Amino acid sequence: MGGYIVRRLLSLIPVLAVVAIIIFFLVHLTPGNPAAVMLGNEATAGEVEELRKRLALDRPLYEQFGQWLLGILSGNLGQSYFLHVPVSSAFVEHLAPTLSLALLSQTIAIGLALFLGIWAARRRGTRVDEAVMGFSMLGISIPSFLLGSLAVLLFAVKLKWLPVAGYQPISAGLWNHLKYLLLPSLVLGVIQAAFLTRMTRSSLLDTLSENFIKTAKAKGVRERGIVYGHALRNAFIPILTVIGESFGSLITGAAVIETLFNIPGVGQLVVTSISRRDYAMIQGSVLIITLVYVLVNLAVDLLYGVVDPRIRLNKKSS
Repeated sequence: MGGYIVRRLLSLIPVLAVVAIIIFFLVHLTPGNPAAVMLGNEATAGEVEELRKRLALDRPLYEQFGQWLLGILSGNLGQSYFLHVPVSSAFVEHLAPTLSLALLSQTIAIGLALFLGIWAARRRGTRVDEAVMGFSMLGISIPSFLLGSLAVLLFAVKLKWLPVAGYQPISAGLWNHLKYLLLPSLVLGVIQAAFLTRMTRSSLLDTLSENFIKTAKAKGVRERGIVYGHALRNAFIPILTVIGESFGSLITGAAVIETLFNIPGVGQLVVTSISRRDYAMIQGSVLIITLVYVLVNLAVDLLYGVVDPRIRLNKKSS
């Protein structure tokens, strides 16, 4: 297992290298001038050029990339042009809201998907199954900003149950923290649960057709015991894969919801940095996000051995 983890960690190096090259040149080749944005419309061409020199943006791209790469190797992702703090510090400061949102959303998604997916599999071909699949298709199809806007209109504006937008850290009290996160987490959770429900139903139905399930039925095991005691664990590998991918996407791709609900998370930080042409912030954030996403998938791979010991044995023998 240790050798497997080391190999996977070493495989991160080429992945991060490719991402670094792509994001650097993509950002720098995009139209826009950070110096002009920082100085505003009233700045003269001379003032803009002077600031570009001060930020070292007048140098050739290969020199800028080499300097950035040397900084990464020494643990320095650069300095934000607008926030005037190290990129890593700004990212960590905005990480807590995103993690809280992702964890709560994922909890809602897993609970809802397992309940609906198992229910639909046990009622295959009935109206319950059709209703669950209809919910799943709707959740996959509806854009997050539209569902979020409808949720705000209903629960915040009409019913006044929850705040319209904003964020409170956990230091302000657990209830205040959850109160501001509940509505955006419900929106993200429902969207993530839609695909996860389909995967749960499909995987469980495949497992229920296996020979060992037929044997358990022949021995007189009750349906609940078959589903929860035998089928669900064996069906959990593909479900776990989707959970890992969805959690990674929640951490890395919640920008729309964070912007809609004014949550000062990583997604909102990246969106704001793009509008400001804050090259250092964009490059560093995307690189860290890629690292987090790959590490989440590594953690999911390691969990396979917990769910199915045969996978663990195969890794040891390889």
